[in-house]
Amino acid sequence: ASFTLTSPNLTGLGPIVSVQIAVPDQLATILGTAGTSPPLPVSVDAQIDTGASGCVIQTGIAAQLGLNPVGLIYINTPSSTKRPVPQYQVRLLLPNYLWAKMIVTEAPLQGQNIQCLLGRDLLAYGLLVYNGPTNTFTLAF
Repeated sequence: ASFTLTSPNLTGLGPIVSVQIAVPDQLATILGTAGTSPPLPVSVDAQIDTGASGCVIQTGIAAQLGLNPVGLIYINTPSSTKRPVPQYQVRLLLPNYLWAKMIVTEAPLQGQNIQCLLGRDLLAYGLLVYNGPTNTFTLAF
């Protein structure tokens, strides 16, 4: 399965894709058994980033979904070193009904037009084709 998208400014913006971030299946099942509907997925713009070792979600998205951290890691950013950030288990819903169960890091993505980075931990399962001359990119799994 795959999807191909066209960007009018692929060089300037990078490969941007609309995704949804949802609670993991286990939590949805627990909530359903308790008679509570799981929160609706959060729609975000995500950039495919081969420079990011892991997937990152914007600070605050996990709280919107009522998620609890499953871990803590330390990251380095252009403006900080060894910054502690929480990690969460989520389902990433991609175009064409593709989805992935992932551990994501929550960090501020300030000053950008995205709320998520899709990093190499996700890309390790697929094939990314960046076609600069046609301003298209394809992600296949």
